[in-house]
Amino acid sequence: MTDQQDQPERLPEDSNWIGSTGLDRRKLLVGGAFAAGFAAACRPVSSSAVQTSGEGLKEEAVSIEASDGFAMPAFVARPAAAKAAPIIVVVHEIFGVHEWIRDLCRRFAKAGYHAIAPDLFARHGDATKVADFKQLVGTIVSKASDEQVLKDIDATYAWAGSHGGDGRRRGITGFCWGGRVVWLYAAHSAELDAGVAFYGRLISDKTELQPLSVIEQVSALKAPVLGQYGALDKGIPLSDVEKMQAALKIAGKSPPDAITVYPGADHGFMADYRPSYNEAAAKAAWDATLGWFGKYVKG
Repeated sequence: MTDQQDQPERLPEDSNWIGSTGLDRRKLLVGGAFAAGFAAACRPVSSSAVQTSGEGLKEEAVSIEASDGFAMPAFVARPAAAKAAPIIVVVHEIFGVHEWIRDLCRRFAKAGYHAIAPDLFARHGDATKVADFKQLVGTIVSKASDEQVLKDIDATYAWAGSHGGDGRRRGITGFCWGGRVVWLYAAHSAELDAGVAFYGRLISDKTELQPLSVIEQVSALKAPVLGQYGALDKGIPLSDVEKMQAALKIAGKSPPDAITVYPGADHGFMADYRPSYNEAAAKAAWDATLGWFGKYVKG
């Protein structure tokens, strides 16, 4: 047995935090049409993956002009009959805008939102085509600067507000890499109404392009954020979550800002296409997300 002291307190970003020991591969679908559109690094695709119907929705792939003139691709799903629905920006994981992210946009659209997922990695490559974690982080993810990402999200809201969304009502959610971005964006934008951050790193190793650590941005938060984390997460240990909870309380941000920890849930517990999926935690977290946005964004 490995000595506990030999275990890293916080697994690095370029590691796959989710173990699949004991995975019943008979329950996995590893190819065919069902797996199409999922990021290479995410396979095999679990049979629990949800596919939301597009009936009653308008879906489209669009191009957004960023502040530097870059044509940033994005996916949009919104109610076909609704006018000026509240905007939810969906920030992808390190795997980019693949089928699960698009399906989440459909789910939000079904709940009455104008959901949009910008490809924040597009300048640096197609994250959906890279299977190796270290290569993915080293060649694409690490190149996306905090400054660029926050400006690109500003541009996303501006685009959505002029293309059928209600720019006065703004929410943001994100997963893993995108969960960290949610916290940062809530500290960046005074126009944001609320955020929901799924298992985003709270304490980061700073780099030249990513100089921000979420826990250091607590006092700057301008919108209420709900953090949703798994108790078994090896990349975001409970000690980090507890430090963040304490920082929110000291800064006078909690309430309304809050963090929920789901017992028995690992990193990626929302990802129904992966072995990390925890159905009970995911359903509870989704209900909490809709409740949070219903209160702070829909009003």
